[in-house]
Order: sequence, then C-alpha cells, then structure tokens
Amino acid sequence: MRLADATWTDADATAVDVVLLPVGSTEQHGPHAPLGTDAFTAETVAERAADAYDGTAVVAPTVSVGVSEEHRQFTGTLWVSPDTFRSYVRETVQSLAHHGWTDVVVVNGHGGNVPALGEVCAAISRHDDAYAVPFTWFDAVGEHASDMGHAGPLETAFLRHVDPDAVREDRIDDAREGASERWGEWVSHTNLAHDSAAFSENGVVGDPGEDSADRGAKLLSLAVEALRDLADAVVERDDDPVPHR
Repeated sequence: MRLADATWTDADATAVDVVLLPVGSTEQHGPHAPLGTDAFTAETVAERAADAYDGTAVVAPTVSVGVSEEHRQFTGTLWVSPDTFRSYVRETVQSLAHHGWTDVVVVNGHGGNVPALGEVCAAISRHDDAYAVPFTWFDAVGEHASDMGHAGPLETAFLRHVDPDAVREDRIDDAREGASERWGEWVSHTNLAHDSAAFSENGVVGDPGEDSADRGAKLLSLAVEALRDLADAVVERDDDPVPHR
C-alpha cells in the first residue's frame, strides 16, 4: 500500500507489518540523468519490495531532499544539513509509530545519507517507540556493488530498465568525457576532496554508457529480494530494548 494514495480509513483498516520509508536526494546526476534519480530509485525499490512482500508493507512518502552539499556546485542540487535530515527522518518514524506502525526500514538511494541514517536509526531504536534500520539499495546488489559510482553504470542501467525516457542518451558521450574514474582524491586512505566538483568535471563517476537495461533489471531484482528478506527479519526480530548487564 502506498500511504499517499490511501485514505485515512484505508490506512486504519489495514493490519500493517512493516513500513518502508524511501529517502533519496535532489542532486546533479551528470548531463544525462535526472536530479531526482536517488529518490526515484529508492522509491522504486521500496514499491517493488512491498508488492513482493508476503504480508502487508506500507510505502511511506519519499523524503526527496537529503544530505547532498557535496554536489552544491551543480545547479538544481538541493540539500539539508545532517541534523535537519536526521530530525526529519526521526519525526516521520515517530508519527508512523503513533499509529502502531513500529517496524520501519528506511530505504535509501543516496550515498551521502548513509552516515546520518545509521545514526538516526540507532537513536530511534534505542530511545523511541519504534525499531528502524537503514537499507541502501546499491549496497545490496552483490558483486555489482563494486561498480557504484555516481550517475555511472549502476544508476544509469537502473534507469534504462525502469524509466528509459529519463536517460538522455544523446548526452552519454558528454557524460563519459567529463567523468572521473572513481569517487574522490585519495592519499593515505583519506579523501582530500569534500565536493564532487573537485574531481569530476560534470559530476559523473564511472561510465554511464557501458551497461544496458538488462543489467538494470538484475540490479532491481537483487535489491528487491534483499529488501524483502530484510523486512521479514525486522518484523520477526524481538526489538525490545537490550537490558543493562
């Protein structure tokens, strides 16, 4: 069930097992992919997993602006501070818990959100009347995960499968020419670059032209399967607070 499409009486009459809360970003994805890519991919994985879930999973409205200041030099990028992002996610989960929907998986599509999500899900689970865990879809695609860049092979293949019209195929050569091979500038295991514009001319990391919609279908299948398994584990887990030793 998509919460935004339901009436309150529909929601009230539904025995909900788990809530999937998509979070992403609105940020540059090179000259060829939409600013909303991260929100779209997270929402798509959440919706497909809810459809595949053997129970009742509610998909909450997507949080579409995240921790994205690292892309600030590219027009159209929006961002909030980690504090604001954590507060928004936490208060959203608190409102879900108010209705008795206490098991939540935060389905993430943006790498910059990962540290804040780890922190806020731990705080929710320790201190609130809910249990929350983060899930980042591109970390859950097996051996493909090592190819994750930014607007590169994985995200572009995903879009080619789910929404091919979103990819500006006539700009792929430009995307390749201005891309960097890897994220950051690394010395002694330390990234010297805080912003993506410091190492990528057009914001792209990796080759967005090397993979097809077929790979995108495989990525989606792997992510959905992993999220479905995680939702099962969250629902089945005894999430009572661990007692003091």
